[in-house]
Amino acid sequence: MIAAARFAGSDDGGRRAAVIYSLIESVKLNGLNPQHYLADVVARLADHPVRRIAELLPWNWQPLDAARAAASAGLLAERFP
Repeated sequence: MIAAARFAGSDDGGRRAAVIYSLIESVKLNGLNPQHYLADVVARLADHPVRRIAELLPWNWQPLDAARAAASAGLLAERFP
């Protein structure tokens, strides 16, 4: 059993946790606020066309609400100088 699996409760749980942690770090590396990114992407997933899923990746993502995006950028700069 790998260390992450012990924390997550199972091997599958450890793998899922690793995917989420990697996604969150990718979001941060792209200068985005993880909470705003995830909230926006989860809200859009049901109606977003599969052929355009690449638009939701952290390095391509554009929020629907520009005001919220500006606030997100400011909050991220404050938290991670």
